[in-house]
Amino acid sequence: MEVVESDEHRDLRAAVGAIAAPFGGAYYAEHARAGQECTELWQALGAAGFIGVNVPEEYGGGGGGLAELTIVCEEIAAKGAPILLLLVTAAISAEVIAEFGSEEQRKEWLPGLASGRTKVVFAITEPNAGSNTHQLATTARRVGDEWVLDGEKYYISGVDTAEALLVVARTGRDESGTAQLSLFLAPTNAPGLTATPLPVDVMLPERQFTLHFDGVRLPASALVGEEGQGFRQVFHGLNPERITGAALCVGIARYALGRAAQYARDRQVWGRPIGAHQGVAHALAKAKIETELAALMTHRAAALHDRGLPAGEASNMAKYAAAEAAIAAVDTAMQTHGGNGVSAEFGLLPYWGLARLLRIAPVNREMILNFVAQHSLGLPRSY
Repeated sequence: MEVVESDEHRDLRAAVGAIAAPFGGAYYAEHARAGQECTELWQALGAAGFIGVNVPEEYGGGGGGLAELTIVCEEIAAKGAPILLLLVTAAISAEVIAEFGSEEQRKEWLPGLASGRTKVVFAITEPNAGSNTHQLATTARRVGDEWVLDGEKYYISGVDTAEALLVVARTGRDESGTAQLSLFLAPTNAPGLTATPLPVDVMLPERQFTLHFDGVRLPASALVGEEGQGFRQVFHGLNPERITGAALCVGIARYALGRAAQYARDRQVWGRPIGAHQGVAHALAKAKIETELAALMTHRAAALHDRGLPAGEASNMAKYAAAEAAIAAVDTAMQTHGGNGVSAEFGLLPYWGLARLLRIAPVNREMILNFVAQHSLGLPRSY
């Protein structure tokens, strides 16, 4: 891993920032309050090739890796316009299809994912399984030349604007009774699939859904990779999701701190800027340090993934550190603004909600601590 960013990556940051900056915080806050996706920004990023920056060139992508996608996610958030769906379409779906999909699946889906014209969202979470993936109840069974899916998914983002789902389903059990998982590409308009909006109080452009699969029939070609190997395949996508989620958090923190520092320089009380007071300055400085540390771990995790090295520990640590840094940064920014911190005019509250959500998802901080305790420190498993 290079500690100093390359010229190519600095140029990528500048190019992404130049596209995202004209949209900015007011645009994002407006769409978050209305629950409307940031379609114009998505299309602009797609036209410039940045949504598919990690998709292989032969399928219309940029030929880069997760390091480049991480920069895209961080930089749009740093300009005030974090797009949550990049985590599922580009970081999970594109990575999994490129790595495990058949040649037909790659040709069918990757060009659209690369350009941003197509969205494939990820369906793994279930109401009764939580973080225990082995307890997934959604099943897929072979009936002749088809797969039939039955079950329920929960908190699935962006279904209303996606063409397909990457669904995780149980296709059997091994000798020990452990669930064998498989991945499937299912059209969002498939007969038997019902998507119900799931109301949340967080202000987000992306909507959440509960999905019901009632005898959804898919062709044999819908299977992604090998039957029963879904658990291994899923984690090829989950580490990128955690890394890009961390990048989004780093960008949110950078945006909030930029706004707060400007306010602390400009706002005067008793004849001097409030930023001259250590009670304000130290809190912002602490948040800045934590943000930069989280950014280093995030880019280290991306570098490990791109080199095919074990990235689970770094991905989890990056996600933990970045979510904590983002919450602290936005909270400090709001405190710096005083009453204006919750004013719609200043538009900070949507970022606090997103940062708080990213502390829970795509993996909560407690499961990350469990992972580090068990796998990094060798402590007994606690769950």
